[in-house]
Amino acid sequence: MATEKFTISNKDLVEKVKNMIHEGNIRNVRVIHAGRTVLEIPLTVGVSAMALTVFLAPFLAALGGLAAFAAEYTIEVEKIDDKKPA
Repeated sequence: MATEKFTISNKDLVEKVKNMIHEGNIRNVRVIHAGRTVLEIPLTVGVSAMALTVFLAPFLAALGGLAAFAAEYTIEVEKIDDKKPA
């Protein structure tokens, strides 16, 4: 499983997380501020887009509220490796 980190401003936080989730190969998203995890969003593989949208609505609303409290966040993303071992 690959992990990526992005530092992002508060105004772009919700949109960046939405875009990453819609890529479809994300297993977990953590929003970190000052070294502490402030929100963690676990994602399930194989969930339909409609079900995922309904499931994520409260998390995205919470992200919008969090964005007002600090100027900068780090997003840590666990991606699913598509590569099969040889």
